[in-house]
Amino acid sequence: MPEYRKKFTVTAVAALALAIGGCSMEPTSPSAARDSASAAESLSLSAAGGTDCAKVKCIALTFDAGPGKDTPKLLDSLKEKQVHATFFLLGENHVVKQPDVVRRIAAEGHEVANHTWSHHRLDELDADGIRNELSRTQEAIAKITGSRPTLMRPPQGRTDDDVTSVSRELGLAQVLWSATAKDYSTTDSELIRKRILDQAGRDGIILLHDIYDGTVPAVPGIIDELKNRGYTFVTVPDLLAPGKANPGEVYRP
Repeated sequence: MPEYRKKFTVTAVAALALAIGGCSMEPTSPSAARDSASAAESLSLSAAGGTDCAKVKCIALTFDAGPGKDTPKLLDSLKEKQVHATFFLLGENHVVKQPDVVRRIAAEGHEVANHTWSHHRLDELDADGIRNELSRTQEAIAKITGSRPTLMRPPQGRTDDDVTSVSRELGLAQVLWSATAKDYSTTDSELIRKRILDQAGRDGIILLHDIYDGTVPAVPGIIDELKNRGYTFVTVPDLLAPGKANPGEVYRP
């Protein structure tokens, strides 16, 4: 089993509890990000006809560590359900090996984001190591899509002041999560579906991985049930709008 997959065995609760333990920056919630927007930004969102998550019950679907072999099937499902998601892509053995899938993710309106090069815990690296992990993936994605990501997710959600500083330098906001299925630990699609539905809430950020066998088959049922509950699916930037994701800042519901 690849090393980065082994590292997903940390529980979501523990990961989030420790995520900003070495970071002096408090996380910003989606509602706080929206509240920080200027009047002009609010008017711009309204004029553009964008989703106002202050008024609509929004939730963001995110996928880490792909693209994988099942990502094209996932994209087919998202297209059928008319849902846009945020993909935190892994550079080594993923982005560089599946450029057509990366290109398709961007072309179909999903948010392309950075999940480092090799999935090394960033809080275990010095500033140069952090920079290498993030900048290599930035460049690989930019070479394929023509744009550098503005969002990143640190492996295991672990961040600290050095991660924050380098992220700010590279123009990357840090995005954590509020719901996870621990899909690294099971191939049971129904269990994955249940775990997400049990944790879903307004302004939530769902963490899944499109590299595990049970995950992609669970997604249509998750979408259908959450739509039945009145949720609107948005990308992470849309969840924060009209606020902006500020480089270096940590965002968590």
